[in-house]
Amino acid sequence: MRGRALGFGGGVTEATLTSSGTPASGMRGLAWLVAVLVAADQAVKLAVRSRLELGESLEVIPGFFDLTRVHNSGAAFGMLNAVDVPYKAAALAMVALVALIGVAFYASTLPASERLARLSLACIVGGAGGNLIDRVVSGYVVDFADVYWNGWHFWAFNVADAAITFGVGFMILDLLGVGHRHAPRTL
Repeated sequence: MRGRALGFGGGVTEATLTSSGTPASGMRGLAWLVAVLVAADQAVKLAVRSRLELGESLEVIPGFFDLTRVHNSGAAFGMLNAVDVPYKAAALAMVALVALIGVAFYASTLPASERLARLSLACIVGGAGGNLIDRVVSGYVVDFADVYWNGWHFWAFNVADAAITFGVGFMILDLLGVGHRHAPRTL
C-alpha cells in the first residue's frame, strides 16, 4: 500500500501503517489526557458555579489575578458575546462540534511517532470538549480566570481555554520541528 501525506504534524507512510492499513495507535494512547482535561475543566467550573455568583470576584493575587465568574455566550475571547441572534448558542455549539470532530478525526490518523502533534491535538480536543459541554448544557461557557496588571486586562478564561492554548503552543513547536529527528548532515 502506498503512503499518503496528511499535512502539518506528520503523515502516514507504509512504515507507520499496521497490517490492516490503519495508522498505528492513532489517538488511543492520549485518550486519557482528553478525558482528564474534560473532567478537570468541568470540575473546576462546577466549583466556580457553586461558590461565585455571576460577576462576583475573589482576589487571589492582588493586582494580578482574581477568580471572577463570567459567562461567555460568544465565541473565543468573547467575540460575538454582545451579538443577540436567534439560535446563537445552538449555532456556536454546532460549529464547535464540527470542528471538534474534524480535529479528533485528524488526530486519530497520526502515528504514535508524532508525539508532539498528538499531544497538541489531545489538548485542543480536551479543551474544546470541555467548552462544548458548557455550550450544550448552559448555552454559554463559564470563564473565571481573570488576569490583569496596571489597568491591562486579559480576557477571562478557564481550564479548557488554557488546554487549547497549550495545545496550539505545542502545535507551533511541532511545526517548527521541535522534537523531530533529522538525518545527520554530511559534509
